Amino acid sequence: MKILYGIQGTGNGHISRARMLARHFQKTNIDVTYLFSGRDRDDFFDMEIFGDFICVRGLTFYSIDGAVSYKKTLLNNNFFQFMSDVISLDVTSYDLIITDFEPVCAWAGKLCGAQTIGIGHQYAFNHNIPRAGDNPLTRSIMRHFSPASISMGLHWDHFGNNTILPPIIDTEHTTLTNEQCGTEKTEKKILVYLPFENQEAVQKLLLPHKDYCFTVYAAQNTDQDLGHIALRKTCLNGFKRDLAASDGVICNAGFELISECLHLGLPILTKPQSGQMEQQSNAAALQQLNYAVTMQALDADIIQQWLGTIDNATPSMILPDVAKQIVDWLHAGQTESVEQLSEGLWRKVRYQ
Repeated sequence: MKILYGIQGTGNGHISRARMLARHFQKTNIDVTYLFSGRDRDDFFDMEIFGDFICVRGLTFYSIDGAVSYKKTLLNNNFFQFMSDVISLDVTSYDLIITDFEPVCAWAGKLCGAQTIGIGHQYAFNHNIPRAGDNPLTRSIMRHFSPASISMGLHWDHFGNNTILPPIIDTEHTTLTNEQCGTEKTEKKILVYLPFENQEAVQKLLLPHKDYCFTVYAAQNTDQDLGHIALRKTCLNGFKRDLAASDGVICNAGFELISECLHLGLPILTKPQSGQMEQQSNAAALQQLNYAVTMQALDADIIQQWLGTIDNATPSMILPDVAKQIVDWLHAGQTESVEQLSEGLWRKVRYQ
């Protein structure tokens, strides 16, 4: 079987999911070609597992100081280049197309009538789930940005929908003890990942809390230690290690990182990206499920209050290896329905 797998590269969460699926694809005889769009090739990192991947410009959203800028998005996206990429992408040699909200391969598949499976969080929005910041434009974008003939949405709960699956995460990722970290814990460790925010504003908010050690990741950071604040440029292994060693996480409301935090049982303070319906809806879902504390703006008082609660017991959502189950399902020829796959996976989720 030959598969073309398109991944939206704007956010690292899409790539994290793809890594988990790629790990299991490698154990089969399925021939997978990976296509990424949404950022320049040089801006991707730790991509070895994807081999000689294809990179096209695609479409992406731009933000300024933590808010989606629709003006910047319209000005910086090249829609003629996008149409050219769609038309020139030959998908006829593939038996199946998978898209994780990647529009070039999705539209190329749609135009030639190929079977396309959408696997990702955005496809959960085809169903009745918690929403915030919703309007006709955002609904149209969700439905038409990356169309698929079969949708497999991912979320923290099925919300009564029988084609929503649990999140795809690295189920081998566990928390680290002080001994495993090679450090003696004197302060609480907080991982901070707010890549769309003004990083100087983030550091200013953290400065007064000297009883905590903050590790702040962002693509624009350079590695440096500023007292109790450590700045780190985004990288896969360092981020995973610091996440496993942390006592709590402050982040935007992206789906993948929060899924990992829930699996690890870490306290979460989330600030959804302004003007981004998906993140606003994620924050609403987290509040409904009582899984996290949310703030609509960078708020010093909320941060201080949240820091005072991180010692409280936080429940874990222990997730099965969803990526393995999906790859096994594809390898077996999709003999089960998506509904049966979903039902079986949710039965394996444990809460403790």
